[in-house]
Amino acid sequence: MDAITLLRDDHKTVEQLFKRFEKAGDDANQEKRQIVDMIIEELSVHAAIEEQLFYPVARATVPDAEDITLESLEEHHIVKWLLSELKDMEPTHERFQAKVTVLMENVRHHVREEQDEFFPKVRNALSRAALADLGQALADAKMSVPREPHPEAPDTPPGNSVMGTISGVIDRVGDNISGIAQGGVNAAQDLVQRIMNMNNNSTKRSNASANGRSKNGQAKSTRAKTGPAKSSRGTSARAASTRSASTRPKSTRSGSTSATKSAGSAAKKSARSAASTAKRAATSTGRTAKRAASKATSGRGSR
Repeated sequence: MDAITLLRDDHKTVEQLFKRFEKAGDDANQEKRQIVDMIIEELSVHAAIEEQLFYPVARATVPDAEDITLESLEEHHIVKWLLSELKDMEPTHERFQAKVTVLMENVRHHVREEQDEFFPKVRNALSRAALADLGQALADAKMSVPREPHPEAPDTPPGNSVMGTISGVIDRVGDNISGIAQGGVNAAQDLVQRIMNMNNNSTKRSNASANGRSKNGQAKSTRAKTGPAKSSRGTSARAASTRSASTRPKSTRSGSTSATKSAGSAAKKSARSAASTAKRAATSTGRTAKRAASKATSGRGSR
């Protein structure tokens, strides 16, 4: 579970307790006392883990988080004073109901600001791995922080860790947070450094991925620009080759047809010429023979 999800779940748990208190009857003093005791424990733990880990990390790693973090710390301070006063107050006290009402108003205002303004800043600034690591640290810290309010105690590192409220984290997240075994005083600083390193690595990977996508996009664009030209040239060459191929057979067929027609015409002319010559020769021969026969007959008659 990441840090933002864990803190939101805490807010939901407290809001459910507030609604239970509001629904309790006017004479349900024992029930109200039990509900307020649970509210005190939930808010004390929630405030402690935010002050020891979440706020220090946010101030160090999230841009423009300084002001909202300081306001959140002041709101915690007011809430812890109210919790400390309610801790030993009888539910029949005339100020008991009023103090719980003021407490709920302050906490609900604080929750709205965190969820609408603070948490989005943190989620945008930290990588998923960093949020998960911070969430694990917050969950582990819940096992060791005070379950009662201490409004006079320091609420920022290293003061809020010196009291030993972070000591239980050492055994549970020592493998995850570099250097935490040196002591609770350094826990928040070590976690901040670790998350900053994780964010830097995540940023480098994101940049490398973006550069890779950019190069791939440029290569695709280049191929897209080059492709049509090559295709056009290839199409033109194929078209020219096709036209040339189709032209050559037509030319050959046309030449062959013309030659055939010419040969046929010449043969016909030759045949007609030969026939005419033969006829003339035959006619001439016939006339010559007749003349010879006529002379022969005439000669016999004279004798």
